[in-house]
Amino acid sequence: MSLNGTEKSAVMLMTLGEDQAAEVFKHLNSREVQQLSITMAGMRQISNQQLVDVLAEFEEDAGQYAALSINASDYLRSVLIKALGEERASSLLEDILESRETTTGIETLNFMEPQMAADMIREEHPQIIATILVHLNRGQAADILALFDDKLRNDIMLRIATFGGVQPAALAELTEVLNNLLDGQNLKRSKMGGIRTAAEIINLMKSQQEENVIEAMRAYDNELAQKIIDEMFLFENLIDVDDRSIQRLLQEITTDSLLIALKGCNQQLRDHFLNNMSQRAAEIMRDDLANRGPVRMSQVESEQKAILLIVRRLAESGEIILNGGDDSYV
Repeated sequence: MSLNGTEKSAVMLMTLGEDQAAEVFKHLNSREVQQLSITMAGMRQISNQQLVDVLAEFEEDAGQYAALSINASDYLRSVLIKALGEERASSLLEDILESRETTTGIETLNFMEPQMAADMIREEHPQIIATILVHLNRGQAADILALFDDKLRNDIMLRIATFGGVQPAALAELTEVLNNLLDGQNLKRSKMGGIRTAAEIINLMKSQQEENVIEAMRAYDNELAQKIIDEMFLFENLIDVDDRSIQRLLQEITTDSLLIALKGCNQQLRDHFLNNMSQRAAEIMRDDLANRGPVRMSQVESEQKAILLIVRRLAESGEIILNGGDDSYV
């Protein structure tokens, strides 16, 4: 389980000790103190790996600020040794320091209230906003987009869907914007965005916003819109479909088609289908899955796509419900 920004801060404070944590609290506002206190009170335990990740992130951030008056690497080494022992700490620290990348200032927006983040970037060019949003957690990006009007939201989503990376000129402009907005932190130069990113963000939108964006996509480029729709609901997403809908779907697909489709699935998704069959049918399917020889992945994908076409037809007719975001898409 990944930790959010507040949880990471709570972990750091608990590693500092009471006196140092108290000093940190003196520099926070009352809301921040309350959030951290509640989080710290509710934390029972974290894994060694989570502790290592938090401390590594702190080391990266700390290295950017001379005002800390400490050697961040030495500090991290000392803390890791105390937490994990010298041998394990030395090994992990070596891996961390060799593989670390520049911390991206954009990540700061992941820990802001969506309203604050939206207000901060609202007046920027839509391409700049799109470039920023593709670097955020999908849920945060969707929450920020929800605060824009339809016209701006649709424009941004088109740019995200056709995003091919940051060109040098655009990168220079974006870096300048972020220097002003986020106090000069560095931008992580990674190629992100595109159809999959657009689909992931749209999946987390409310139904009406989702429909408006897709409609705008179709008006702009119907083929692009269809590619995004194809990405929005994958075969593995059927794990989130309710039992009644799975039972309705099973009425529409052949046993052979389902058998091949399930050959490329994890056990959890297989069980989701099997649990919605009769006991006899489930037993037969389990035997067939166990005894059926290898199947080409292209054949598996073909059957899965065929089933997804049926899923989409049933969803559009209102016969099954597909869950997405915080609303249901029927």
